[in-house]
Amino acid sequence: METRLQIDQVEPKGYQSLFPIEKYLQQSQLTHTHKELIKIRASQINKCAFCIDMHTKDALAQGESLQRILLLNAWEETELFTPEEKILLKVTEEVTLIAESGLSSETYTQAVQVLGENYLAQAIMAIIAINAWNRLSVSTLKPIPA
Repeated sequence: METRLQIDQVEPKGYQSLFPIEKYLQQSQLTHTHKELIKIRASQINKCAFCIDMHTKDALAQGESLQRILLLNAWEETELFTPEEKILLKVTEEVTLIAESGLSSETYTQAVQVLGENYLAQAIMAIIAINAWNRLSVSTLKPIPA
């Protein structure tokens, strides 16, 4: 694999500028499960190997089942995810793929009904954060730790 610059080494201040949003998310109402589902699903869509590796390990360490992680790409085809998780994953997909058609009115309305405005706002912040991390890792080919 090609070696590229690592922003955390070349521009540490820029890299560290993402940490405050992570601190905010740690203090949010989002459950650990919801945060990891958002991180894994967005990372799958963005094909971010570094983040998929990190967040699947984190999810397993927090008690997430291997079966649910393996089926996350097909969450709509299984009953293993709760209604809250399903709308959260739908929002994650639509926000991650924002250029395709944005966050649809139908998904937004359902998300507000199921999650409430504050929880949805926090979820959107988590989606934005992981998308930033994905873009850093994918564009610089961040190596996966051995």
